[in-house]
Amino acid sequence: MIYTEEHIAIAQTTAKLIENEINPYCDQWEEEGIFPAKELFKKMGSLGLLGIHKPAEYGGMGLDYSYHCAFTEELGMIDSGGVSMGIGVQTDMATPAIAKHGSDYVKREFLAPAIAGDAVFSIAVSEPSAGSDVAQIKTNARKDGDDYVINGTKMWITNSTQSDYLCLLANTSDDSRHKNKSLIVIPSDTPGVSFSERLNKLGMRSSDTAQIFLDDVRVPQRNRVGEEGFGFIYQMEQFQEERLHVGMVNLKGLEKIIQHTIEYTSERNIFGQRVIDHQVVRFRLAELQTEIEALRALTYATITRYIAGEDMTRMASMVKLKSGRLTREVTDSCLQYFGGMGYMWDNPVARSFRDGRLGSIGGGADEVMLEIICQRMGIAPQVR
Repeated sequence: MIYTEEHIAIAQTTAKLIENEINPYCDQWEEEGIFPAKELFKKMGSLGLLGIHKPAEYGGMGLDYSYHCAFTEELGMIDSGGVSMGIGVQTDMATPAIAKHGSDYVKREFLAPAIAGDAVFSIAVSEPSAGSDVAQIKTNARKDGDDYVINGTKMWITNSTQSDYLCLLANTSDDSRHKNKSLIVIPSDTPGVSFSERLNKLGMRSSDTAQIFLDDVRVPQRNRVGEEGFGFIYQMEQFQEERLHVGMVNLKGLEKIIQHTIEYTSERNIFGQRVIDHQVVRFRLAELQTEIEALRALTYATITRYIAGEDMTRMASMVKLKSGRLTREVTDSCLQYFGGMGYMWDNPVARSFRDGRLGSIGGGADEVMLEIICQRMGIAPQVR
């Protein structure tokens, strides 16, 4: 994947937005436990950044996925992982299936305002007893006339307390667990939808996350995304863009951590010399930078083949696995070189240490990624 002048222009527009409209406020948003998604997304929508590879007839740019990646990679420069995650939910987790499989009505009613920044989206899949094992969800939607009546609960839902719409996965039949699910768009102000208080998380503190309760929630069946019973398949497709997002967004973010560490260890003296002059420190930083370049190569190669229309389930899972583990490795190693200062709550590396831990859990845990890779290698049974 090669970035052209057009890719660079998108990255520069994103960088300017981050510099002027996001990073000056990250400390405040971390303290408050929420960032103003509606206000920020409107600014991003006005710049065209929320629909780079979405269909032009619904307000997107209609460009290929590589242009979106130039935008996503730049999001790694945001000083709070919760903000970049909230943006990623809007662009890469809650709307891909709508863009690919939604009816014209669904796209005009829900995708268009998401692209314009006029609506905030959440992806409502996980439940208290069903996280990585999506097939185990219990939320159900029964038909009643032209409507669905939905009951259940969703857990760890990003953007939820500010959301205008939920892209929700529910069981819509008694068929097998991989064929009985559908994606349905639910306006968050629909009667019967309620939210818990914001969850008190280890990291991603600026991201509002809550549990959602659905009690006889009635929505028209025309809000369904694509065909009934294909929700599990659509969600697995959606996961591929989510996992590629994780790989892309961490590249510059990890490099930023290493640069913070270089700056600090170049100023800090111990045993008569700068910390960075100790061979063990600079060698470790060189190893970590090499690993980031390896992740970049894997991610770019995966995206190139994804754009070509290949099934990227195996490689996207590798990207997600590598990204989550490398984030833990880089943040832990770099925090160590800050010594006691690294243990302080407001240290940027400490924040990345907390935020980055989610990378090996959310969107499919490391163990799930390994199982998918094993299946695609032919060395593990298919999950039933």
